Amino acid sequence: MHKNDGNDPKRRLEQAVDARDKQLRDISMRIHSHPELSFHEHQAQQWLTEPLEEAGFIVEKGIAGLETSFRATWQGAPGGPKIALLAEYDALPAIGHACGHNLIGTASVGAALALKDANPELPGTVVVLGTPAEEEGGGKIIMCNEGVFDDIDAVMMVHPQNKTMVLRGALACVDATFTFHGRQAHASSSPEKGISALDAMINAFVAINSIRQFVKEDVRIHGIITKGGDAPNVVPELCEAVFILRAADVSELETVREKVYRAVRHAAEGVGATVDIAEGLIYAERNNNKALAALFRSNLERMGIEVVEPPAKGGIGSSDIGNVGQVTATIHPYIRIGDATTHTPEFCRLAGSEEGMTELNQAAKALAMTVYDLCADAEALKGVRSEFEQWKQQRNGGQHHG
Repeated sequence: MHKNDGNDPKRRLEQAVDARDKQLRDISMRIHSHPELSFHEHQAQQWLTEPLEEAGFIVEKGIAGLETSFRATWQGAPGGPKIALLAEYDALPAIGHACGHNLIGTASVGAALALKDANPELPGTVVVLGTPAEEEGGGKIIMCNEGVFDDIDAVMMVHPQNKTMVLRGALACVDATFTFHGRQAHASSSPEKGISALDAMINAFVAINSIRQFVKEDVRIHGIITKGGDAPNVVPELCEAVFILRAADVSELETVREKVYRAVRHAAEGVGATVDIAEGLIYAERNNNKALAALFRSNLERMGIEVVEPPAKGGIGSSDIGNVGQVTATIHPYIRIGDATTHTPEFCRLAGSEEGMTELNQAAKALAMTVYDLCADAEALKGVRSEFEQWKQQRNGGQHHG
């Protein structure tokens, strides 16, 4: 089916990505050198949309009420599916692009440009969706709630990683801020008049630790103290901790939330303090579309890239793409960039290195070829869509999938 001559549409796609390689490297390195935190990715939004506008995509900025989001649309020949490529571009506090979002956003833009360059008559619509605030805030969840994905047939993006995998899962998660309120007093001359918000918080950490034995093995509970008082001779009246709770799926996460929040409330009550619990948006577990992942895998292997199986258990985090997978057929594959793990200074260096630029090129090619599969092969599209519809029916029938 795949000839290696000039008439092979996939070969043309690879050549189209290579033709833009320098441009894509420049964009990616610019984003890497100017890390912007969640909801503040103004420069990245500009740098990613400029080449799309120049290529004739219709660009809308600030969709779904998110100032730094965007939607760039190109309609090929009439008919065909509507496929979205996701761009992430927010960085982490202190360690910058240690999750490689400079590569993720640029790869999706590169794939879209290559599709239009090489196949101007492609039957279908290609959409690049700029999805801000993956690290902190869940931009995709907000976009899901605003209906951005409702008319999309399939969604994909590629994440850099230390292994190449197409079906790695992710945990459901939520972040929670616990604000403890006590009563200020002089810690030496009149301690009896005080209520320590710090003791309430320390008790909460101990209580949470005592729960760990009584949750499922894939549950993760981790937190930091963000405010622990102002002076050691003043009984702290306000203390704060931020936690992330994770579980295999949203249903199990609900059980974990109930246990943790009960422990925290009683820890505060035990010393006479009170606590406010503020939750972020709930990140759903990942629902990988296996038919779509198989198409992506075959395109990686076509390029000579070896794909490995994901770990049987453990070794996974969370992402707001889980929520997208509840709405339409979605994949979130990974391409190896080096040995470092994400969210480390070493990974940040890799994301701005030659290895990172090679992964960017590979990711753009694999994305472009997989979009081509869906637009040019009605059976491939049907397989992807019917798998998703079947999953939706089972879920709506009350069956839970972990």
